[in-house]
Amino acid sequence: MDQSLEVIERTLQASIKEQRAARRWKNFFRLTTLVIVVTAVAVGGNTDLEGIDGDTPLTAKVKVRGVIADGKEASAENIKRGLTRAFEHENTKGVILEINSPGGSPVQAGQVYDEIVRLRALHPDIKVYAVITDLGASGGYYIASAADQVFADKASLVGSIGVTAASFGYVELMQKLGVERRVYTSGEHKAFLDQFQPQNEKETKFWEGVLQATHKQFIAAVEAGRGERLKDSADAELFSGLVWTGEQAVGLGLIDRLGDSDYVAREVVGVERIVDFSSKQNVVDRFANKLGTAVANQLSLNLGFGGMVLR
Repeated sequence: MDQSLEVIERTLQASIKEQRAARRWKNFFRLTTLVIVVTAVAVGGNTDLEGIDGDTPLTAKVKVRGVIADGKEASAENIKRGLTRAFEHENTKGVILEINSPGGSPVQAGQVYDEIVRLRALHPDIKVYAVITDLGASGGYYIASAADQVFADKASLVGSIGVTAASFGYVELMQKLGVERRVYTSGEHKAFLDQFQPQNEKETKFWEGVLQATHKQFIAAVEAGRGERLKDSADAELFSGLVWTGEQAVGLGLIDRLGDSDYVAREVVGVERIVDFSSKQNVVDRFANKLGTAVANQLSLNLGFGGMVLR
């Protein structure tokens, strides 16, 4: 009997020790997570602006990298924040908008375009120079056209002034599988983008009209930004969605000269010192944006469509 009680006592003691150890580890991980989050919030959203106090002139740089979309690095919110900081810094002598983007949301690109126009009007002494690196296509070029001047490498790809919207049709596949699609709507055309229903000629023409309207907005923005520098704005091919090399783009008036960011800072702005004002997302912002984007993407999937893009 005594031996049985001793075994039970030891078992209970071992269990208590394990529970205490588990609690300690749980508390440790909680504390570690808290430290990481607090640190991310404190420093993750900063720009590389350390050590630029004083009166030393600088050339500000804001990057547009990747797909232009809400929740991405190249979102309108991030780019606009970086541009505002760049323009408002007292030492800024010129702003370089360094672009490497295939395009993206016409809304996001349009918002950045409008912000550049607004900031240029507020700060007429500060010029904006768009510098296209590998790719300045579609929405990327939309943004570039708002600058005072546009530069690119001779091998950069420039242009793609057009709008696209794509999806897949699964009607015949569903018929072969014996699957019936059931959709309940309160509007005659509410499900006109449904991938699981046959295309309707009237609805297809309507959607093409929406794309054409967006394309016209794109063309108008480019013509307003580039003005008489476009060699032949009446040439339909210029706005057909084609891309050109930087060398070809000079001849078409899509860009002004060949050159990179260092060249622009040194030879055009006259201030070699470049400071990056690009807005950087912290961990919490990235998580929140991904969550919001995931919800939006799911809604798009439910509609059977991913939205139009400038690409």
